[in-house]
Order: sequence, then C-alpha cells, then structure tokens
Amino acid sequence: MGDQRVAETPEAVGRAIDPRAELGEFLRSRRARLRPADVGLPDSGRYRRVPGLRREELAQLAGVSVAYLTRLEQGRSPNVSDEVLDAIARALRLTGAERAHLEHLARRQHRPRPAPPSRQQVRPALRELLASLDGTVPAYVAGRRSDILAWNPLVSAVFGDWDRMPPEERNCARLIFLNPDYRALFVDWEAQAAEIVAALRLDAGRHPDDPRLVRLVGELSVRSADFRRLWARHDVKENAHGLKHLRHPLVGELKLSLETLRLPADPDQSLILYHAAPGSPTAENLRLLASWGPDATAAPRA
Repeated sequence: MGDQRVAETPEAVGRAIDPRAELGEFLRSRRARLRPADVGLPDSGRYRRVPGLRREELAQLAGVSVAYLTRLEQGRSPNVSDEVLDAIARALRLTGAERAHLEHLARRQHRPRPAPPSRQQVRPALRELLASLDGTVPAYVAGRRSDILAWNPLVSAVFGDWDRMPPEERNCARLIFLNPDYRALFVDWEAQAAEIVAALRLDAGRHPDDPRLVRLVGELSVRSADFRRLWARHDVKENAHGLKHLRHPLVGELKLSLETLRLPADPDQSLILYHAAPGSPTAENLRLLASWGPDATAAPRA
C-alpha cells in the first residue's frame, strides 16, 4: 500500500516533529481553512496569494500585532500567555483538541528536551478486565503512537490475530496504512485513516522527542502516499466515540459503536471498546466470531 522506497535517515525524519516548525505549520493550516466571511471580515475580492485568512487578518481578530504573530509562527515567542493562545484559538475557531495541541506546541518549543518516554505497561487488573469482556465486546488497550498494548481474543477475531504479529507491528497506524487487508476491512477507510493521523498529530505535540514516534512517522511518510497527504493537513482530533462500519471477510457486515476511555493512571493509555446493538445482526456476527476466536483465519492479518 503506497510507495515502497528506502526509509529516510533518522535525522531527516526527526525534522518532521520539530515543535518550532510544527507550530508555524499548524497555525498556517488553520488559517488556510477559514475565509474572511467565515469570521465576519470583509473580503476585498482582490487576488489572495494564500488561501484562507492572511496573517494580518488573524492578528486583527486575536488582538495582537502582526509582528508578534509572525514571531509566534516562527517559534520565536518564548513566553506566550494563555490569554493570547485563547484569543488565537477563538479567532481560528479551534476545537478543544486543537486548542490543546496549540498549547503543547507553543510551550514545548522552549522547554528542555525531556528524557525519552519509558515503555508502557498494562496493569494486570486491566488485562483481567479485557478477558472478562471476551465473547461480547471486542476490546483492546492502545498507548502512545497508537501502539496496541493488550487485547482480548474477540478483537483478534474481528481485526486479525495480533498474537502472531511481531510486537513492533502491533500498531494501528501501521496496520491502517501498510496492511492492504485493513483497507478492505473498513468500509470508510479514508475516515479511519484520517482519525489515526489526527491522533498521531496530538501525540506528536505531546511527545515530539519520542524516538519511536519519530521513526513511525518517518516510515509511514516514506511508504504511504496516503499518510503523507493526511499528515500534511495538520488535523488533530481526540477519537472518543463513533460508529465503525466493517466488512469482515468471514461474517460480512459489522456495525459497531466505538467508545474510548482514557485511563487516569496513564493518560497516554486508552481502553478501546466496540459493542453492537442487542439483537442486531452485528451482535449475532460477533457471537459467531467469538466461537471461532483468533482462529477465524479468514480475518485480516499482517
């Protein structure tokens, strides 16, 4: 899936998550999606060299000088206040996730480089909870970088036998972009791919110095044209809940509700739950898949 070229060097990949560059690109991407009329400004009708709002128009809306906004976009404003960030967020009509991402980028660029994050562990009690949900609720725990940390057998029956994958392959973004079976599995693959990239963008804002995240973004950028296209949009989003429409190769259609529960003990871990409406065809299909378990060999796998 996508281009199959030799991977870039780690140094070249690392530049993709430079907080200073990310801040300017994020602000420019948010300006580009708004027209003057969207925010109550007159449109002169003259040729505009850039799509969306000009820098001076955003400065006017946020109540800051053009020079200050220029310094901010260039990563040269070390003491930006919450009030300024709030004003910019309101002017750009940012979502809650986008406002948080803006603050992560603005604050991170001038902080000392932190130590690389440690490997994440799943508590034994949480693993027991996953096992207790088996048979009716496909569930797994996701960590930083969309890594898959723990799961129950029903998830393997739906999404493929993750036990048979090398640990480094157990990553939602890798599966979505590099495994062609997943393109066939998700009816709306484009929306699923965009959600994964938007979540990775949030992760990059929180942990720009995570070397494994840098390598993942670099590999996907090299190997998948779709990933490059979506990554360049600078969209960020918390994927808290929603509906997933799957076309399973063994049982056919699955319409599942998704709930994401962030774990207070480790905010970088989330419990992902899928459930079907009681008495629905999907509920019956899940029962059939539960009887097969991970040996549902027709399910997609890496």
